[in-house]
Amino acid sequence: MSEDARTKRIVVIGGGMSGLAAAHKLIERRQEGRLPLEVVLLEAQSRLGGSIETARREGFLLEGGPDAFITQKPWAMALCRRMGIAEQVMPTNEKHRRAFIVRKRKLHPIPEGFMMLAPTRMWPFAFSGLFSWRGKMRMGLDLVLPRGPSEGDQSLGDFVRRRLGREALERAAQPLVSGIYASDPNRLSLRATMPRFLELEAKHRSLILGMRAGQKALGDRTRSDSGARYSIFVTMREGMASLVDAVAGRLPAGSVRTGCGVNVLAPQPGGRGWRLELADGQRMTADGLVLAAPAFALSRMLKAAAPALTAMLDEMQYASTLTVNLAFRREAIVHPLNAFGLVVPAVEKMAMIGASFCHVKFPGRAPEGNALIRAFVGGAMNPWAFDLDNAEVVRRVLAELGDLIGLRDQPLFTTIHRWPRAMAQYPVGHLDRVARVDALLASLPPVAVAGNAFAGGGVPDCVHRGETAAERVLDRIAKGE
Repeated sequence: MSEDARTKRIVVIGGGMSGLAAAHKLIERRQEGRLPLEVVLLEAQSRLGGSIETARREGFLLEGGPDAFITQKPWAMALCRRMGIAEQVMPTNEKHRRAFIVRKRKLHPIPEGFMMLAPTRMWPFAFSGLFSWRGKMRMGLDLVLPRGPSEGDQSLGDFVRRRLGREALERAAQPLVSGIYASDPNRLSLRATMPRFLELEAKHRSLILGMRAGQKALGDRTRSDSGARYSIFVTMREGMASLVDAVAGRLPAGSVRTGCGVNVLAPQPGGRGWRLELADGQRMTADGLVLAAPAFALSRMLKAAAPALTAMLDEMQYASTLTVNLAFRREAIVHPLNAFGLVVPAVEKMAMIGASFCHVKFPGRAPEGNALIRAFVGGAMNPWAFDLDNAEVVRRVLAELGDLIGLRDQPLFTTIHRWPRAMAQYPVGHLDRVARVDALLASLPPVAVAGNAFAGGGVPDCVHRGETAAERVLDRIAKGE
């Protein structure tokens, strides 16, 4: 592995999905190549998993953070297969694979075949009450508009306005994208988050024609989906935390230290390896690092050793969100809940940015005769809502749900998970910033960054970035750097 045969220590900082995936990849590489390698994972919090948190209460399965991942990006599913837990993965229910969008405090189903930004089936779109006729006609101009610029980055908001118009952005793209990134589309980098739409424009000129061609190639598998391709969403049968537990259970005994923060990271004298000062006053050394903590935490750790790098890390942005689980008797809800959930455009000026009907989306989430709803509050478009106290959050969510789905009774119970500065944002130019961070890291002893600040925020992206970071550090150590 290097010039000498001594055991190399790689320290992973951060025990979210990216850090766990990195540590697991290092262990796999050690086993495959019989490498003299010690892996240590340090997590400042008392538990692993980051924003993934699952609990059971009174027969309900409650997710505090992500409740699913997509199979279109293969890395999380590949990890499950390698760990032998693929049989624990289950898809969404085939029934009611659609969502609602709020318009004037009423629920409108997303037209069948409307895929995130644009329609692929004309008749359902034409008769939808979600858009005005003026808005529909403006969206139809996409069929004749020329291609846009192919170079550089642009915001999702600019792209949608240019191709489909303001109403398409405000009434569909913004709320649907906010449900994924909790972001302002006028700042969100299209190239960093949804490059597929740039590719469709480049290849087909028309976004609508390109999406129709893509759906035709997929056949009937996504024909009834609306808003998102729900057929590619899967979850763990016992909740997302079971994926965290499975990865952690495959790490060597004693290699994981929770409640162990890091204050300082600095290159060793001579530039060979790293020195770590832990929050409890202890010190340790490492031959390489995988940094999977939030960018603002890494900036603090590296402030003295790499000021240029910390300046770049300080530019990485986050939004804060809340997840509110509400358990009900089914008869307490008037609406048939014949969808996976709803999203709320920012122009509606509500506290919620969306809600998921968990017991409809996945089986086993609520006891028979009950319903489980997860409401999402805050994000980049509604930062004020995160500052509300818990009682006010619940009051507003119940009032808004009452208007939308009709509530005959109070919930059996509610739980709130607060996620301050947890949703990484990807503003225009984000990929260039990440490239500059990686370039600065190359001048330091073996180190690589992972985490949702540097790649997509979904579980597959975090797995991929974590595994890639582990491979980079191993390669640099193997080269004797």
